[in-house]
Amino acid sequence: MALEIKSADSCEYDCISLGEVMLRLDPGEGRVRTARSFQAWEGGGEYNVTRGLRRCFGLRTSVVTAFADNEIGRLVEDFILQGGVDTQHIVWRDYDGIGRTVRNGLNFTERGFGIRGAVGVPDRGNTAASQLKPGDVDWDDLFGRQGARWFHTGGIFAALSESAAEFTIEACKAAKKHGTIVSYDLNYRPSLWSAIGGLDKAQEVNREIAHHVDVMIGNEEDFTASLGFEVEGVDDNISGIDVENFKNMISTAVKEFPNFKATATTLREVHTATVNDWGAVCWHDGEFYEANAFPKLEIMDRVGGGDSFASGLIYGFLTHNDPAKAVNYGAAHGALAMTTPGDTTMVTVSEVEKVMGGGGARVVR
Repeated sequence: MALEIKSADSCEYDCISLGEVMLRLDPGEGRVRTARSFQAWEGGGEYNVTRGLRRCFGLRTSVVTAFADNEIGRLVEDFILQGGVDTQHIVWRDYDGIGRTVRNGLNFTERGFGIRGAVGVPDRGNTAASQLKPGDVDWDDLFGRQGARWFHTGGIFAALSESAAEFTIEACKAAKKHGTIVSYDLNYRPSLWSAIGGLDKAQEVNREIAHHVDVMIGNEEDFTASLGFEVEGVDDNISGIDVENFKNMISTAVKEFPNFKATATTLREVHTATVNDWGAVCWHDGEFYEANAFPKLEIMDRVGGGDSFASGLIYGFLTHNDPAKAVNYGAAHGALAMTTPGDTTMVTVSEVEKVMGGGGARVVR
């Protein structure tokens, strides 16, 4: 049974995301601790999805987020504009001059190479986005009058503060009320939840949100930590997983949350920071669909690979409403996104479809 997705001509937006967007500072091939210069990008787990949908797939997208109104906030806004994502739903907060009451998030990220893994050092305390609270956005106007076919958010944003968690729940409820498909990437980060109640709080919040989600995205750690399900067959020494055991866990999850219309996860086994096995699986309407795998995928920058998977998955559902195509769009887009630097995609839909069709890496002239 296909997802019940609103028609494009009935909505101003194909997809809206909710999440924090940070200024990413990247030392390139070097390390943060020894860097003398940084490349500046924008990035954020939930935003990366709508940017991918706009920049790679050409859909109409917007982001709900917040910034302190200073030069850093305006720089990140400019990056968002360059990515083609609508900015009219950004909430701007007055800046006090030093960031005592509100500030913008920074994310220092080094890519890793070989046996040295990637490292992220986020600096996001007291940010404008983390202070968003229920009532700050008119969701009925956004999902009702303006209209959106799809809404995407995730566990990174929900973990930023008590109010961010409440704001996420409010947003998901409003989207469902207006018939918008809701997707949620669990994206469990222990360091984010530790300050507001740890694992217990993560499960409390994510299980509440899960009742309002149509498409749940997450790997085995996300489902076990965030929702309390168990999966056997995970080897702690690698990032791989027994696919059949994961499928069993999903079968259990959809019984508890019958509102799940689809679930999806990436499948990754880490050989080195720059060589991973990469694949994905999607459950929909009682069936599992596995994407064409990418063994020994060579990676330049793994950050944002999962977000690009999510944007490809969403595009597949929005465009074809076909889970088999959706999971393959997601896997191919995620694989390609990790061949370029930065959080966000630099590829085209034609490149994604070429890879989906078995196209190789021969020179294109």
